Amino acid sequence: MTDTKTATKDERISNVSFLTNIMRRPEFGALIGAVVIYVMFAVVDTTGQFATLQGTAGWTDFAAPIGIIAVFVALLMIAGEFDLSTGVMVGTSGLLLGILVSQFGWAIWPAIGFTLVFAAGIGLMNGLLVIKTGLPSFIVTLATFFVLKGANLAVTKGFTGSVRVSNIDQGAGFEDARKIFATTFDLGGAQFQITVVWWIIVTILATWLLTKTTFGNWIFASGGDANAARNAGVPVNRTKVTLFVMTSVAAALVGIMLALRLNGMQAGQGVGQEFYYIIAAAVGGTLLTGGSGSAIGASIGAAIMGLAAIGIPFALWDQDWVSTFLGVILFSAVLVNSFISRKAKGARK
Repeated sequence: MTDTKTATKDERISNVSFLTNIMRRPEFGALIGAVVIYVMFAVVDTTGQFATLQGTAGWTDFAAPIGIIAVFVALLMIAGEFDLSTGVMVGTSGLLLGILVSQFGWAIWPAIGFTLVFAAGIGLMNGLLVIKTGLPSFIVTLATFFVLKGANLAVTKGFTGSVRVSNIDQGAGFEDARKIFATTFDLGGAQFQITVVWWIIVTILATWLLTKTTFGNWIFASGGDANAARNAGVPVNRTKVTLFVMTSVAAALVGIMLALRLNGMQAGQGVGQEFYYIIAAAVGGTLLTGGSGSAIGASIGAAIMGLAAIGIPFALWDQDWVSTFLGVILFSAVLVNSFISRKAKGARK
């Protein structure tokens, strides 16, 4: 009989080192990148403001709206799907809110509620079309993107005679809504946008949803192997449709925030931003093939974009290179994340 005291320990139940656990986190590479980029721009800053609270208020103002949506884009990507209509949904939501208030005389709160329900309906439509037709979500949501883009322009011109909706402040309840969605708060003498608080709350809630709930397990299973997940009893279709709805509502929330902040909305607002959300999620360690990623990683990816957007002009670099810089960051981050992941999987336990 084999002596259990001398038996070789099963590697499957051996303890994993703390460092290996950290390296296996999908957002680990993005965190390193964020630290490097922050230090780099702090060094080359010509204003002396980048590393201050005022500088932080600047880059978080840019990053927060991206982060709010990118978190849910990441969840959808983990489930193996994409939504290319998120950017235009930001504009659609702001325009809808503005038209309801300025053209139909609605109060702010009912208009906000209707806008969120409308966005949920668009997300539901996207999800059902993907499930029922079997078409790639890339194609379905790209079609939604063009439909909404054209509707934004045509409907706005039809009601206002221009490409902008304004005078949202005429709606009853505007000031109360603005305090919640579009105000600023003082921190150490610097003025931060309330969207930063929303960004933090959304990231925490999404992280809890993804890591501490059954629904989070369903998300990973749906993106990892949908057929195996179905065989195990996971409601893959329902999970994906729910995520499409959540992503669309998150975009609408940002659209409402911008409309209240600017007291109006341009018909082209948000167009092209959908790639920012996908970049933030990918930089944060979310696999484009699904099955792996994190909400925290998406937020770090958004933070990196904010650092670049503010750091480049603070360094007096040519701002025409911002998009090029983001492209390099995307490629480098995905490359680093892949390298670290391979090393962590092969690391000693």
